[in-house]
Amino acid sequence: MNLRELEYLVAVAELKHFRKAAERCFVSQPTLSGQLKKLEEELGVMLVERDNRNVRLTSAGEAIAEQARRVLTEARAIRELAEVHSQPMAGKLRVGLIPTIAPYLCPHIMSPLKRAYPQLELLLVEEQTHVLLKRLDEGEMDLAILALLDGMEEEYTANHLYHEAFVLAVPREHPLAGKREAKRSDLDHQKVLMLADGHCLRDQALDVCFSAGAVEDGSFQATSLETLRHMVGAGSGITLMPRLAVEHGHTDLGGPVAYLPFEEPPPTREIVLLHRRRFARQEAAEQLAETIREVMAGKTG
Repeated sequence: MNLRELEYLVAVAELKHFRKAAERCFVSQPTLSGQLKKLEEELGVMLVERDNRNVRLTSAGEAIAEQARRVLTEARAIRELAEVHSQPMAGKLRVGLIPTIAPYLCPHIMSPLKRAYPQLELLLVEEQTHVLLKRLDEGEMDLAILALLDGMEEEYTANHLYHEAFVLAVPREHPLAGKREAKRSDLDHQKVLMLADGHCLRDQALDVCFSAGAVEDGSFQATSLETLRHMVGAGSGITLMPRLAVEHGHTDLGGPVAYLPFEEPPPTREIVLLHRRRFARQEAAEQLAETIREVMAGKTG
């Protein structure tokens, strides 16, 4: 038995598909299937039920896959410990970002991080919050950059990065478009476009809007901020946008969307760098967080 065989089993358990599991593990499907058969022979128990349409784990397979996840997490921790004691800011770090942060933050921080830590290889993945937390728990992800939610600090270590203000986005011809700044009361009885379920920004925006008397326009839910932006520009409604998304090449005065900052104090979200409490490379996480804080100082208020 070796770690690669355990990785194959976990991949099959999660994806329920041999080809997709093989692609995740960067091996051919026959190689993955053959190694799983070898593991079954070594353990003396059937792990996977195979037919032409479906892949199912046996009860033994499910139990062993769950234990395999723990073994793989501990094996990664051993490698991380070795890296910590050799060079904390060298080697690979797997960093997840949520979709409402990734395309707007990365252009600001990637070059400074590469200059500061030339021996560090950042492997970036974009996923929704619940997926990142699951991958963080299972050791598939080292760090996550996301918006802090209630209860997170009870389970994880959160390094503060910056507070990001929300901006009101309205069609250029909207009655609010001529104002210099928005008041929360301006949202009263307004129908607001929102992201679809699964985006933490949706819940945060709903809190702001509902408390101000707005209602969600249930006729449309977007899968990205860029789709929301285009819908606002087409005159379909108004929405809240994070400030970085507004500054990302969309500030021309003649465009179809008008952006209004809120009067002080504006609604905000806190962006953090999250990791497991027992994460072996806490020093690296803290240094990364400090560098990002320095880069982003004054950009997001």
